[in-house]
Amino acid sequence: MSDTLPMFPLGTVLFPGVSMPLHVFEDRYRALVHHLLRVSDPVERVFGSVAIREGYEVGDHGNQSLYRVGCRIRMTDVEAHPDGSFDLVAVGLDRFQLDRLETGGPYPVGHVTARPEPPPDVPEDVTDAARAMFTAYRAALTAIRGDIEPTELPRDPSYLSWALAALAPLPMPDRQSLLEAEDATTRLVLVTDLLRAELRAMNVIPSLPATEVARTRWSPN
Repeated sequence: MSDTLPMFPLGTVLFPGVSMPLHVFEDRYRALVHHLLRVSDPVERVFGSVAIREGYEVGDHGNQSLYRVGCRIRMTDVEAHPDGSFDLVAVGLDRFQLDRLETGGPYPVGHVTARPEPPPDVPEDVTDAARAMFTAYRAALTAIRGDIEPTELPRDPSYLSWALAALAPLPMPDRQSLLEAEDATTRLVLVTDLLRAELRAMNVIPSLPATEVARTRWSPN
């Protein structure tokens, strides 16, 4: 069944259970924040985000190509600035399929269909392998750039799959593939393989990865 959500396309992929700071300055997204602030129940201050395949976060949305699987987001904190911009914290909730995007109003509105994930039934060896690979990756990164902020990984296999998807230093198409993975087992196997490939590349050419492990915050919401 289709539903509607205020939409904020971004140049990154957001995941369920993961928090991210956002700076809002463009007029249409200021209007979106004002709309959310008029919602009396903070729990219902929800919008959607899909990653931009081609184009930019600002400007004419007719020039954007968007991925079709995105994440429903709750605005948990917001700070208004004198210039009319906002800083807010967004926490991912769950996935949806974007069926259609309307851009004629004060802010974009998406017609979306829920994309629930099946209950996790993940073999223990899959979670163990994912944890071990992330630990090895973090140790290699520490050797390159010094101390890395410790990251306590979730015990729940589904939450673990989302946390590692967010922390993995991957380009946009790979991150989108993790978001679209059918279940936690598929996601954990994929992120393990991707981290293994990143480790091999770091061993050949030691350098900072595209995404810093310490940047993403995990939130069990």
